[in-house]
Amino acid sequence: MKKKIAILGSTGSIGKTLINIIKEDKKNFEIILLSAEGNYKELLKQAKFFKVKNLIITNKESYNKIRKVKFSKKINIYNNFNNFRKIFKKKIDYTMSSISGIQGLKPTIEIIKFTNKIAIANKEAIICGWDLIQKELKKNMTEFIPVDSEHFSIWYALRNINKNLIEKIYLTASGGPFLNKPLKKLKKVNYKQAIKHPNWKMGKKISIDSATMMNKVFEIIEAKKIFDISYKKLSILIHPKSYVHAIIKFKNGLTKIVVHDTNMKIPIFNSLYSSSNIINSKNLDIKILNNLDFKTVDYRRFPLAKILNSLPEKSSLFETILVSINDKLVELFLDNKIKYTDISKKMHSILRLRNLKKYKMINVKNINEIIKINRETKSKVEQIIKN
Repeated sequence: MKKKIAILGSTGSIGKTLINIIKEDKKNFEIILLSAEGNYKELLKQAKFFKVKNLIITNKESYNKIRKVKFSKKINIYNNFNNFRKIFKKKIDYTMSSISGIQGLKPTIEIIKFTNKIAIANKEAIICGWDLIQKELKKNMTEFIPVDSEHFSIWYALRNINKNLIEKIYLTASGGPFLNKPLKKLKKVNYKQAIKHPNWKMGKKISIDSATMMNKVFEIIEAKKIFDISYKKLSILIHPKSYVHAIIKFKNGLTKIVVHDTNMKIPIFNSLYSSSNIINSKNLDIKILNNLDFKTVDYRRFPLAKILNSLPEKSSLFETILVSINDKLVELFLDNKIKYTDISKKMHSILRLRNLKKYKMINVKNINEIIKINRETKSKVEQIIKN
């Protein structure tokens, strides 16, 4: 019997990688739903190849265009995520949630009840709304697999392991394109330089976050939430080759090191299939293993990493504040309105504002609250920069 699946964000890098995996094994899958924000041409191409009957495209202009050019009357095209009950007659086997940004949180939460397994590649959804996601997972008995390479590696290594045995978990960071750049020259860095990651092919936003180390701050927050572990047991190691994705040190003296190629196909493939399936990958690179080259984080080069020293152990709306400030600052940098070094300077100065600290004590109640705080914080950041 074919596995029934849905892909939220099928035209992004994660979605396309999953599409290519399924193409190699098309006979065993039926795609029930594909979604995109605005790339209607790619969405239609995917729908035609897999004979998908349900499409969601959230950009209004692209929605109007896709309705004019759709190739089959049997395709249902929607402009929002309010029609899951129409689309899913019963629970499907697998969902990939890879819509980037806060906008991916609501559809992620709402699709959980319609799927037996959900793989989540959306950082913001986990960071801002993990308590809400976890509640839905338990309520609907839906299996969850993290897709970020570091979190997938930790998840894989900790299967059937008592978490009380964990002494320390290290997440690795490449250090981005400016790891060895003289500190004085960072002021003159432009966004084209900042998005040139040495190891991974990623979008502009996440590439900037990698350069500033903010992505690793977010990944530590994710790891804390997903694995329910104290920040004291989580740490970052610089690993320029990006070959090791996680190191887990146990109290019994043993340490697990999870290694795989710098290819998101590996965690995505393993989230889709059981461990009995085989993926074609490169041979183990002994040269890299002989020179792993780990380094501690230099706070002068990566000042945003200091944020980890002041995070509250309990989940709160402060994580949404953090995501929102960073989103806006990166947007302003990409628009050439602030310098690269201003991202960290402005972040730290804004976080010192008294009226933001109160959010460390406020629990997350619902999605609308997160969306409201996100919108208000971005607006406030823009006003601060203008003034």
